[in-house]
Amino acid sequence: MGTPHSIDPRAFGDPRNHYPTDEQFYASDRPDDASLPEDRPRGGSSHDPYKHPWTWGTIALVAFAVLIVLMGIALFP
Repeated sequence: MGTPHSIDPRAFGDPRNHYPTDEQFYASDRPDDASLPEDRPRGGSSHDPYKHPWTWGTIALVAFAVLIVLMGIALFP
């Protein structure tokens, strides 16, 4: 034996040492038509416009909070 991990040459004829190729291994449990239909069409919906996460109400609330903080700093140094 050449290396400790190689197959013993006396066991080459043993059917337990027959290993399928990758194609044979992965094709053994697949159906003939292995393609699956797409569950979500690509590209998204054409009628749904992109909505920005910041609405005008959120922007106004953040601006109001910043204004209150700045006024507090200016009026009470």
